Amino acid sequence: MTKDINRKVVARGTRVANALRTAELEVLKGNRSGRVYKKPDTYGKSRTKSTRKLLKDYGHKLKGGQLYRASAAGEAPARRTGALRLQWSASVEKTESSNKTEIMAYIESNTPYAEYLEKGTAKMQPRPYMEKIKEKAAPEICKILNEDYS
Repeated sequence: MTKDINRKVVARGTRVANALRTAELEVLKGNRSGRVYKKPDTYGKSRTKSTRKLLKDYGHKLKGGQLYRASAAGEAPARRTGALRLQWSASVEKTESSNKTEIMAYIESNTPYAEYLEKGTAKMQPRPYMEKIKEKAAPEICKILNEDYS
């Protein structure tokens, strides 16, 4: 019976990590309200529908390229390349002893600038998103962890 419950604990850890990943995808999608910038290295590329919508807010003449709207301070980071939103790994670490199994489920970003966005820098205000991910995932995590083991 103990082995069966320990297997269920690990399976729940995986489900918790997946719930965090789903919450991360939701928090890091959508529109933001910051400044409009030209995307680097897009000169001469055709204008997309989203670029045409942002032209009036750009404030400059655009001779080619694409635009995007950045996040404002305090908002979750805007998506420019999509790397922050897509490069996450979910993990479950397991510690076993004779009669119990402990797990730690988490997600982590594989992008080198994730912490700079979360905490800010000398030149940029923070774009916090980690706490928002936890808040979004909390109801689902509580539901998973409170299920009966029978």
